[in-house]
Amino acid sequence: MAEVVITLVHGRHEHLLRQWRMLRTVAPEVSYVVIAMGDNAIAGLLRLDPHAHVVEIPVTPDGLPLAAARNLGVRTARQLGGEPELLVILDVDCLPGPGLITRYAEAGRRAPDDLLCGPVTYLPQGLLPETPEALAAATAPHPARPAPEAGDLERDGVHDLFWSLSFALTPATWDRIGGFCEEFTGYGGEDTDFAWRAKAAGVGLAWVGGADAYHQWHPVSTPPIEHLDDIVRNAQIVHRRWGRWPMRGWLDAFEASGLITWRMDASGTPRPTRVTSGPDDAPSVHP
Repeated sequence: MAEVVITLVHGRHEHLLRQWRMLRTVAPEVSYVVIAMGDNAIAGLLRLDPHAHVVEIPVTPDGLPLAAARNLGVRTARQLGGEPELLVILDVDCLPGPGLITRYAEAGRRAPDDLLCGPVTYLPQGLLPETPEALAAATAPHPARPAPEAGDLERDGVHDLFWSLSFALTPATWDRIGGFCEEFTGYGGEDTDFAWRAKAAGVGLAWVGGADAYHQWHPVSTPPIEHLDDIVRNAQIVHRRWGRWPMRGWLDAFEASGLITWRMDASGTPRPTRVTSGPDDAPSVHP
């Protein structure tokens, strides 16, 4: 077994099916591991695909278990029969481009000890390419991340730019990092922690030209207010583990909107705190 593609899903059935159809177009027989988070309808959607493997995991009271689900996906991939050469982890919103699997596989052979990231194009509303050629024609990688030419490998990347939308790594490198920290639940922080753990373990980050993914449009809020509690909680975990605040752009936006304030804790450390109704005479501070 060579590559295994792993994705997580909760709802988003149409996005999942479009991803599955495109994956079967560009890689008809690649193993596809789908971790259904509190969604028992997924197995029925993919029941006719002999190369699809659906495993369910319950949703926690604090939200989607993204970290635990990714770890479960990797464990499942490694139990399919023979150790895979490469683990490709793709967000359910992302369509695999025509070169995604092959370019990641090439990069895995060239840089087996690196964390591999491919460019991601955000598709505009209403654009849903149905063929690999149409996907390739829509390529416009997000400008905040490197996008080397197809076949090029840009090594020694900045770990702070890691994103979990699309990445790949060998099982040995996964073991070296130790997977995702399952203390994180809900949205945000677990991917930052993963990247920083990779850096601490001496795992480099490489940008893989031609391993393009295409993010399907869906409504978003900026900042993501619906994930406010998750972000504040997970930011606290990252800070406790690393002494740094992640997601500062979102935290600053929440503060500017009056949704959080920074309060000094008993140790003298400023911490983000959700603003609640009622009197509060504690002065706000800025880290």
